Amino acid sequence: MEKDKTLKKIVDLCYEMLELADHGDKFRLDDGCGVVFGTLRDSAYKIRRLAEKEISLHNQNRKPSSDCKKDK
Repeated sequence: MEKDKTLKKIVDLCYEMLELADHGDKFRLDDGCGVVFGTLRDSAYKIRRLAEKEISLHNQNRKPSSDCKKDK
């Protein structure tokens, strides 16, 4: 569905965030960097889960929530 295009881009971006976090973790210099990469990874998983849930709900012919109505 066209209205899910932005949500699918978000899912793709989350996969890039996960790759970046993994790469950064391999070459981090200290624990502070580990916190940043861990936060990035946790955020990517959470955002991806939310976006995939919305896509799934849209596929079940549910009306989008008011936040999704403005999907361009």
